[in-house]
Parts: sequence; C-alpha cells; structure tokens
Amino acid sequence: MMNQVIENISSHHLLLKKVSIAISILLLIMSCTLVSEEKPKFVADHLVAHFDYFSYSGNDDFYIHHALPDSDYYYNPILPGWYSDPSVGSDGKNFFMVNSTFSYFPGVPIFHSTDLMNWKQIGHVLDRHEQLPLEGQRTSEGIFAPAISYNPHNKTWYMITTNIKKGNFFVKTKDPFGAWSNPIWLPDVHGIDPSFFFDDDGKAYIVNNDVPDGGSLYQGHRAIRITQFDADKDVTLGTSLMLVNGGVNIAEKPIWIEGPHMYKIHGKYFLMCAEGGTSVDHREVIFKSDSPWGNFMPKKEPILTQRHLDKDREYPITCAGHADLIQKVNGEWWAVFLACRPLFNRFENLGRESFLMPVRWGKDGFPFITKENELIPRIVQMENIPRDSVVTFGNVNKVDEFDDLHLGMEWMSLRGDISHLYSLVENPGFLTLKCANVSSKELQKPAFIARRLQHHKFECATQMYFTPKSESECAGLLLYKDETHQYLCAVTLKNNTPVIQLIKVKEDGVDILAERKLLNMNDAIDLKIVSDGLGFSFLYKLSSSSQWITMASEIDAYYLSTAQSYGFTGTTVGLYASKKGY
Repeated sequence: MMNQVIENISSHHLLLKKVSIAISILLLIMSCTLVSEEKPKFVADHLVAHFDYFSYSGNDDFYIHHALPDSDYYYNPILPGWYSDPSVGSDGKNFFMVNSTFSYFPGVPIFHSTDLMNWKQIGHVLDRHEQLPLEGQRTSEGIFAPAISYNPHNKTWYMITTNIKKGNFFVKTKDPFGAWSNPIWLPDVHGIDPSFFFDDDGKAYIVNNDVPDGGSLYQGHRAIRITQFDADKDVTLGTSLMLVNGGVNIAEKPIWIEGPHMYKIHGKYFLMCAEGGTSVDHREVIFKSDSPWGNFMPKKEPILTQRHLDKDREYPITCAGHADLIQKVNGEWWAVFLACRPLFNRFENLGRESFLMPVRWGKDGFPFITKENELIPRIVQMENIPRDSVVTFGNVNKVDEFDDLHLGMEWMSLRGDISHLYSLVENPGFLTLKCANVSSKELQKPAFIARRLQHHKFECATQMYFTPKSESECAGLLLYKDETHQYLCAVTLKNNTPVIQLIKVKEDGVDILAERKLLNMNDAIDLKIVSDGLGFSFLYKLSSSSQWITMASEIDAYYLSTAQSYGFTGTTVGLYASKKGY
C-alpha cells in the first residue's frame, strides 16, 4: 500500500515541491495516503478534499495594449478587484490604507506604503472573532466603510467602522503592523460611515452619516453629524450636531450623503462626503467652514464624478466617489476613492475598486479630483517615485502551492474563522478542506476559502483529490457573488456514480448546467475556469490525462454581477466542500 501511495504522490510532482524541506517533513508527506481510500481525515466520520494548488492569472486587455510609459507611472485601479471604500492615513512617514469587507473574514485588509504608489498588504485590522461578530449576516452586510486615522497627540492609530447589525465601533493600536485592540463600541453614534478627525489643538471628533434632525423627508434623505470625542477615555462627549442636511442642495433632494471625512487645511475645515448612492450617480462633494461645528458652505459642483460622461466611451470608469484625501511630505495632495470598470458600460464582476489620483486646488479655495468632462485616468504618473518590481496593479500571475503554514492574505472565508475546517499542516503541500454541514446558500460559515476576482479576463485552476461517499457531498471550485448567485463546478455522486457537475445556484434552487461521468475517482482531477469578461468557461481533466475537457462555455457572467444581484461586494472564487449539497 505504501509503495502505491508514494508512486501516486510522486507522479504529481509532490517531491519536486518539497526538495527544500527537511527530511522529517518528506517522511511525513510519504506517509500521507492522499490518493487512496485511506485519505487522511480530521475526524473519522468526516470527508475531506485535498487541493494541491490554486492558480490565478489576470489577462485584461487594457494592460496588454497599454504599457506603462516609464518607471514612475502606475495603473488605476491601484487595488484592482473588490477593494471598496478606501480610506488612507499617514503619520508623516508611513501611509496605511484600509477597505470594506462586509461579511468576509478576516476583516478590513490593511496596506502599507512609504510613497503612495507601491503598496503591500501587511494583514487585516479585524482578524479575531471578538473583533468581527458576523453570525447570520448576509454577504453585503457586516463591515461598512472603515476609516483609518492617526492621532499625533497620543501617537495612536484608529480604525473606525460600522458593523451593520451591531453598531459603530473603533479599534486602535500603536503599531499598525501588529495587533489591533478589541472593539470599543460607540452606542451614541448612530447611522453608518463614522470617521475620526483629530484637530491640531488636541480635540477629537467623529463625523458620520445619520438621520436628519426631524427625520427623513424622502427616501435616501440623510445627514452628516458631528460628535466630540474624548481620546483619553475613548467615549463621546455631549450630543451630536447636524452639519449637512441632505447634501449640497436640499432643494434637489439629494440622496445618501455618506462617507464623511474632515480635514483642517490652511486654517479652514473641509468636510468631504459621497452623495448620490454608490451606482452611476455616485459623486464626491465638499464643504468648507471656519469651525468643525459649521457653518459648512458647499462647493456647488462635485469634486469627483463620472456620471455625466458619454456612456459609449472606451474603457469606462463609473460610480466614482467615496474619497479620502492625504498629503505627502512634499506638499502634494492625493485622493483614494472607489470606482467601477464595467465592460462596455454594462456590468462588471469586480465590484468597487480602489483608485488613486492627484488632487488640485481651484481659485475658489476648494480641492478637486476631476472637473467638467475629465476622465479618470487609467495610467497616472507619480513623478520621481520608482515603481517596485512587485505591485498591486495590472495583470498578475499567482500560484499558491499551499506550502506555507498559513493561508496567504488574499484568502477569505464567510462570516468568521473556518480554521477548524481546513489544514495546511496535516498534509504538507496540500490544503485539506473538510466537507462542512453547511451550504453556500446559508447564512453560516461554509467550507469556502475564497479570493477576489481582480480582472474581467482571467484563468484560475486547482487540482483536487476527492471521493464523495453520498450524493449530498461535493467539492470543487465556486464562483460566488452572494447567497443566491453562484456557479459551482464540483465533484459529487449521482446514482452511486461519480460525476462532475456545473451548478447554477439560484434563490429558488439550482440548475444543473452540465454534467459528466468520472470513471476513476482515485485519480486527481484538475478544474479550471476561464473568463472573457462576458462569459465563463468551465473545464476539467484527470491528472493522468493531458487533455482538458470543456464542460460548458459562454456561461453568463452577468448573472454574478452587481447589476443583476445587487450587493456591495465583487465576485469571489475559491475552494469549496460541503456534505449538504448546494
């Protein structure tokens, strides 16, 4: 038996992957019966799937046809894929950027840079259950619009956000590269999108979206409020004051004023907000005052929007807004903001992405990011800042061999930690995933390890060892938008025969879009998804064969888009195992 196992594992290049690992680890690998009926299990009565690798390659046309002109240029979006609601802060030497994660875990990715162009993810702000209670929340609930700020008076970093089912809270740290505190809840701060402002006189404030004085007069009528904050005691002081009622012009019934940030620049207080909702009418607006308590006078025109531009423009960028300003030591002002890249201005599966642009100042004393018919540029120069060899933007080609002791920072799960469902150490070189008694449609924690789609055109693939024992057990690759919009390419049983199925998960059930019988389930199976942006192709092959078999092609990508399914996230893809079907 042992000779058979060693021969099978060697045939899939396992020994080649492990030549640099100590002899003791190699002996452990050879003792693992990964491809026989004695595959290792976490618990004797639970089935597991073993994934040998996961590859992801982006192939978007824009990057192929538009090379960067020099070493001090970058591509927009600076963080491609679903990295929505960017916020950025600085202590004068370091920049840190955070993004929304809604009901994914860990929460709020944090990126570090010393120059604003070159970013590296250093972890997640919310990486423990006590920081991130998400039980029972839908995909687009959970964590909204985190805002990161540095308080120079106590040399502390703050991240404040909304857990949509729990309320507003913040966490803090002296070292953003390390752990953040447990949540400090703010029971007197209501609504969503809170943000700290630390004034140069040592006083601190929270601005946030909330209901207007007297209540809302129409659907989407909201206000921006301010509350003083005691940074020594971590509590709010007094009652909140309404700073902005509705938006720039209440007579026009503006909707969803939100995402506020306050700044003090040249002795003036600026309050910058998003307006118009996060779809195509999204825009960024700004107000100015002599005091943080008002009166705030608006700039009449948005300082960032693409809502009025020709819908037939090439490579359109839409939904721009939710910005945050930051100043470099050389005096330059820049802005991060969210926007979308729909194909042919129709739809996208990438979600709202993080963009970066320089900020200019008008004669009226207001900053602006775009004006009139200006397009958000896809290629931007940051003079005299050299681009690193490894960047966050453009096409990528990444293979995870699952050789590390921990998952990479790009991987996420739904509604909490699922480390009890997978292992990287029990079978070194493999991600071993237990079939959970949870389906991807439920508001629980499925055995789903996912990463963001970052490109319209992409390929992803994995190799899996899996032998289902009942028709309720399945494992494979899952494309996931939300609870009721999914495509699953999975191995399961049908009439006691192993099959591979392509399943469309819907609100009212599932459709089997394609199905093939599998003759040898002791062999590994490779699964692949290829996207041209408008449609997906699903392919498979047994590892003993070199020929890919197409199960289905031109599967409608629109079905997983925000235009079809609503929601605030982008589409994710990853590894899935269930003993509860689909």
